[in-house]
Amino acid sequence: MTARANRMNHIFRPDGKTFILAMDHGANFNVLPAMKKQGKMIRELAIAGADAFLSTVGMADKFGDCFLGKGIILRVDGGVSFLGDRSKSMKIVASAEDALRLGADSMIAMSFPGSKFENEILSQLSHTIMDAHKWGIPVTAEALPRGFEGGDDSRTPENITFACRQSVELGADIVKTEYTGDQESFKELTESVYAPVVILGGSKKVPERQLLQEVKDAMEAGGAGVAMGRNIWGHENPVKYAAAIAKLIHEDCSVDVALKEMSQLY
Repeated sequence: MTARANRMNHIFRPDGKTFILAMDHGANFNVLPAMKKQGKMIRELAIAGADAFLSTVGMADKFGDCFLGKGIILRVDGGVSFLGDRSKSMKIVASAEDALRLGADSMIAMSFPGSKFENEILSQLSHTIMDAHKWGIPVTAEALPRGFEGGDDSRTPENITFACRQSVELGADIVKTEYTGDQESFKELTESVYAPVVILGGSKKVPERQLLQEVKDAMEAGGAGVAMGRNIWGHENPVKYAAAIAKLIHEDCSVDVALKEMSQLY
């Protein structure tokens, strides 16, 4: 088994699925007060069923023992914040050697085809992948057409599918992206992308049933899991919510069963 395959096995369970808890938002966005005690939260969510975590450099460095041996996917692009004017592109701020030093199992960087910064961002992703693969580190690409610049036609199923396919053509080992909105188009995406695809949760708060149904639909259409954060750690009871999502992913239960489990745990 190669080092890269071994590290992938720290992120995905033997069933080929994963529940990634995204906790990397603090490098760019305000996460207070919900994520005030991140060490305690990481430990509790690891016990609740998270298989891996999207982590910042600071979290991996300061709270390494809290991950309880779960996978660590290190965010390596940054250099901007929500306080800025978004006129500058994100930069790569950590190397493959940094990721190894911090005990990471994967590195994650953005992939924004169609963005005004696409040349810079896609080139950075390519260089990150080539560098990481020299060290046996898999790379996760967060593939979003036009990035955060929006536009009415930016997040069509066709554009999302292209962004994901382009990421694996550049060498990405895992793709994180937005759910296309229906099973038919998402199945087309997963069949067109030769790497595991996990769906993100997004910045908007979504009702529990809606989020769980989206996860269920994505899994049935070939998705490999989720990489969600704000809807979980921003929930009034993130541990119970995480336990319900883990059950949905790995036990293939119904949304009703997951909700029932969640209510019983309160």
